Amino acid sequence: MSKKPVLRGDRVEIIYTDDIWKLLKEKRGRATQIIECLSHSNIRSFVHGSVARGSVSQESDIDVVIPYVLSSFSVELALREGLGINAFQKREIVHATPYHTPKAHITLDNLTVVTFPLTALRSREHEFYAFGGKLDLDGLKTGKRVPGVDKRLLLIEPSAKGHYEWPIIGRESEAARLIGVSMNIVEERVKILLRRDDIGRTGTYLKRMLQRDEIFEEIFKRITDSDPVVRRRVQKGS
Repeated sequence: MSKKPVLRGDRVEIIYTDDIWKLLKEKRGRATQIIECLSHSNIRSFVHGSVARGSVSQESDIDVVIPYVLSSFSVELALREGLGINAFQKREIVHATPYHTPKAHITLDNLTVVTFPLTALRSREHEFYAFGGKLDLDGLKTGKRVPGVDKRLLLIEPSAKGHYEWPIIGRESEAARLIGVSMNIVEERVKILLRRDDIGRTGTYLKRMLQRDEIFEEIFKRITDSDPVVRRRVQKGS
């Protein structure tokens, strides 16, 4: 079940139990392992979302993001060699909306995905990751947690005992300042998540699963050649 936006409420502190601290350590350990194996191949990446903020649950995804275009072969080789695996659970090309950048998703297990763009990310999409919270390898190794907004439109502020959380509706400028993003991205995310809650999930424009012998770039070129919507997005660039 999707998490509904919280429209009003006070700033409250959530105290983590020992089990939550243990779970956070486990999920961050997995994220660190993946980011380190990419780093050994000179591939820069970060973890995005609840693992960066610290506000994890058993269902929390481990989302590792490479924020620039590079060879899918280099990513897959780095993951195979670094993690000691022969095959991935799933590989997909995902185009969320015509506005967004098409991305490659490599699913390692049910909760772990490595994502990289197939064309250059727009500046707004870089901010999207900061909005939800992002953390690099150094931050993971030093135990840092960062503020960010979750799907309930609650701003998560790490604290010594857990985190503080408060609704950003009506406090958008404060949230933007604390996270370090523009008001534009805050207003955009509020609009999207409220609309999703109102009409349900808005769906994905395109999702194409790859077979084991298929290559991301080759399949993406076929899609671009045949789909004018994707082609226009590629031609527009960043």
